[in-house]
Amino acid sequence: MENGVREDGGVCSKETGNGGEDVYSCKESDASSADHLVVMVHGILGSGSDWKFGAEQFVKRLPDKVFVHCSERNAAKLTLDGVDLMGERLAEEVLEVIKRKPGLRKISFVAHSVGGLVARYAIGKLYRPPEGGSAEEVSTNVSTEESKGTIADLQPMNFITVATPHLGSRGNKQVPFLFGVPAFERAAGLVIHWIFRRTGRHLFLRDDDEGKPPLLRRMVEDNEESLFMSALRSFKRRVAYSNVGYDHIVGWRTSSIRRNSELPKWEDSVDEKYPHVVYEERCKAYDNEQSEPPVEDDGLDELEEELVTGLSRVSWEKVDVSFHRSRVKFAAHSIIQVKDHYMHSEGADVIQHMIDHFLL
Repeated sequence: MENGVREDGGVCSKETGNGGEDVYSCKESDASSADHLVVMVHGILGSGSDWKFGAEQFVKRLPDKVFVHCSERNAAKLTLDGVDLMGERLAEEVLEVIKRKPGLRKISFVAHSVGGLVARYAIGKLYRPPEGGSAEEVSTNVSTEESKGTIADLQPMNFITVATPHLGSRGNKQVPFLFGVPAFERAAGLVIHWIFRRTGRHLFLRDDDEGKPPLLRRMVEDNEESLFMSALRSFKRRVAYSNVGYDHIVGWRTSSIRRNSELPKWEDSVDEKYPHVVYEERCKAYDNEQSEPPVEDDGLDELEEELVTGLSRVSWEKVDVSFHRSRVKFAAHSIIQVKDHYMHSEGADVIQHMIDHFLL
């Protein structure tokens, strides 16, 4: 790397002075015409390099369309500071990128693991209501599937999460390495803050800031803190990629925003082009005028049910992935992201699926 710039098969990257890495086409004409910012967000204890493969694939296949920024503001131990503080830092980072690249017109997010929660918080801070509409008017207009607001004054396009614990980690089998044993899961909830500090409290819904509901609960509504759901609703599409098994960090139910009874049966891949994608589903939004979806006795506690219901008020594309035939299947949490190209290359078709369905 010279002066922070690398050339790799038509792809250039440049480390920014305040954290993060910009990835773009080496062809000046392509780089200058790209008006779509894609922000890639890593997971807990990660770094921007976790998305190196994914970022380069996006730029190689969409050279004149996208400008990718791999976030670094919350790297390593900073991921233990809590979803809200990380979200604030990510929002500031995005604003700085936009300031450096004034030709941007659109914005998308691609986030892995807890990074998906951080991105959801950040867009709440970056959301701008439609011109002439007040925040109060937007927050009450929840029956409209697509808000006309913007994210940092850019048009919101794709909001993509990959193995993100949207429902938190405290429910039964939400953290698979605890083997679904209730005693282990209860114990983990009591000690998680010793290991993952404030972020652990948020994930296990054990935070109690000034008597408020847990942060993840507050993030499924518009409130005085932020217009979280209006921000999420403003994107043209929302996508949740999930591992159906062998992800020992994030369970299938929480990453796919489903109840137990809603988990689909799956067999082989749905398309030979994507051998690890085993199920796809387009879920419509439940608006406020409809009765809540029927709920069986799934064993979900009241708080987890509120998270499912809240997030289901916007539509989602759900893409289920399986690496059950992989020799390194127990690393599914990293394979689905292709965290390391050499170790996790089997997940390349998932990245290809993202690109092929990416809305420009």
